Amino acid sequence: MARTLLCAVATGAVALSRPGAESSAASPGARQPDGALAPSGAFAGQGEWVDPAPVLMAVEVTSYDSDTDARDRVEKPRAYAETGIPVYLLIDRDSCEVTVYSEPDGVRYESARTVPFGKTVVLPDPVGITLETEQLKDWVH
Repeated sequence: MARTLLCAVATGAVALSRPGAESSAASPGARQPDGALAPSGAFAGQGEWVDPAPVLMAVEVTSYDSDTDARDRVEKPRAYAETGIPVYLLIDRDSCEVTVYSEPDGVRYESARTVPFGKTVVLPDPVGITLETEQLKDWVH
C-alpha cells in the first residue's frame, strides 16, 4: 500500500480550490498540492480546479525554493484545514521528516505527528494506512 501511495505522489497533482473560490489559478484561495488522494472518479469532468470535498488527503513534498517554509509548512496546512481536508501529509526533504496533520477544525489541524525518514507513520482515517518512509531517504540530496 505504501508503495502505491508513493507512486501516486510522484506521478501527478490534483488542483484544488476552497469552496466558493473562483475557478482559476489566480484565486487567492486556490492551492495546488503535489498530490491528492480521493475516491476513483471523484474529479471526472471537473477540469484542473475542482471542488475539494472528496479529497481524503493532500500531499506536499518540500521543494528547495526559498519560500517553501511559508508555503508548505504554514500556508498550505492552514488552507487545507480551512477546506476540511481530513489528512495533510508533508514530506519534508529539508529536515528528512514526515509530518501527518489530521483533525481539521476549520481553522487549523488539531493533530500533527512528525517522524524521521526511516520510521513508519500511520495515516489516520479516512486514509487508514501505515506508511513506510525508508525509501524517502533517497529523495534528499
